Amino acid sequence: MSAELPRARSGGALGRLVAGLLVITLGCAAVAAVTLYALRPPADEMLLLTLYLVVSGGVSLAVGYGGLAALGRWGVGGLRLRLAYGQVLVVMVAFINVVVTALLMFISAHDLTLLGLLLFFAGLIALFFALALADSIAGGVGAVAAAARRMADGDLTARVHLAGRDEIGALAEAFNAMAAQLAAAAERQRAAEEARRYLVAAVSHDLRTPLASIRAMVEAINDGVVSDETTVGRYVRTIGGEVERLSGLINDLFELSQIDAGSLELRLERGSLHDLISDTLRSLSAQAARKEVHLAGLVGPALPPARMDPARVQRVLDNLVGNALRHTPPGGRVEIRAEEDGGTLRVTVRDSGEGIPVHELSRVFEPFYRGDASRPRAGGAGLGLTIARGIVELHGGRIWVESPPGQGAAFHFTLPRAAS
Repeated sequence: MSAELPRARSGGALGRLVAGLLVITLGCAAVAAVTLYALRPPADEMLLLTLYLVVSGGVSLAVGYGGLAALGRWGVGGLRLRLAYGQVLVVMVAFINVVVTALLMFISAHDLTLLGLLLFFAGLIALFFALALADSIAGGVGAVAAAARRMADGDLTARVHLAGRDEIGALAEAFNAMAAQLAAAAERQRAAEEARRYLVAAVSHDLRTPLASIRAMVEAINDGVVSDETTVGRYVRTIGGEVERLSGLINDLFELSQIDAGSLELRLERGSLHDLISDTLRSLSAQAARKEVHLAGLVGPALPPARMDPARVQRVLDNLVGNALRHTPPGGRVEIRAEEDGGTLRVTVRDSGEGIPVHELSRVFEPFYRGDASRPRAGGAGLGLTIARGIVELHGGRIWVESPPGQGAAFHFTLPRAAS
């Protein structure tokens, strides 16, 4: 970037020089054409006038650009001084041209003095307006620069308040938009860092608890504290269950990392939600029976196929239904419903459990979110809903939850219809 800036500046200066030469050339041509048409001077006078215009324009261009370059190189003054310098230069060029023309035309000293005074008066007015314009521009640029310095010092609330609709106003709006994006990015980074710390703490807790249980039981067996066959067998089965829990947590973490990294691949195909819901009912019917919860599914016979990865969507259904069964008391009901919803297919898993408090509805899909600490989690690592959201969103659908007070909870997700 630093290597490109000097070339950009030199290219801009060269372009302005070429533009200045073009203006002088066109100006000389225009003056010569008007002079020939209106005055019809002799050839020698016309040649002298043209030569004078070329020399005057070239000298003015050299003095103007040379002075501006010197002011910029020496760091003298600012925008006000440069605009004032330009106006003074214009008046001086006009005055010199008038003086030279007057001498060539033998105008009287009285007329020359009057012309000089008029040019001086015009120069004062031009200088005043140049300074006023410079003050307006410098004020806007200064406000943007001050806000940029505040932002560089870490104040992301810095904004520029300008009412103009010119280029300076556009610059202020662009700065404010940039500042808003930086503030939003900083907030996302803060939230991500907080989520990372929470995730590390939650993973550590969920790993430490089963490991501590396994270690205690293994030491009890090795030290001979537990020696009867029945108790040892029970310890071994418990250890196997804890290992299964750890394996599930590790698999969930791996799948979640794939979703976050965007590397989870879907095998999309035309699939039947009716078949997936039937498989879910069969696989979880025993769990529902143990909890004395009625598990049912409702799918319309004319429901079109979905474009989906059946294995991944089955995972979503298992997570949602398993979560509903854990939070539904004996005698309750869990229902799975699939139906058309405009151009998509919507699946709803509704339970008659204790429901979800309003202040938790927006956070239930966060990883390891535990909600009310007084309610037991009844198993699970707290990643099921997070993974379900990731899988649904990878399909191009969305997932959300509704929980009217005292009416249980209903999780909805959508999937795209398969092309006919």
